[in-house]
Amino acid sequence: MTRTREPLRKCVGCGEMKCKKELIRVGKTPDGEVMLDVDGRLEGRGAYLCRRASCLEAALKRSSFERSLKARLDETLRMSLRKEVEAFEDG
Repeated sequence: MTRTREPLRKCVGCGEMKCKKELIRVGKTPDGEVMLDVDGRLEGRGAYLCRRASCLEAALKRSSFERSLKARLDETLRMSLRKEVEAFEDG
């Protein structure tokens, strides 16, 4: 019996490699729109983030999303990322 492997991705905040399912994906569509990718299935470039507030703040401070996605994050996306991380930490 073969065992399937979980795909690993690197967090843009802390740099740790984790299973793709444990991370939040922010994607950039081919049209250039940057959005939170809840299902992890959007077409285009993506950046992954741990579900910890410290990782989010580190990524925003170092502009890791902008570098990875080659696009700017608007304030509404920053707020939705903060809400997503807070909801995970509270729950």
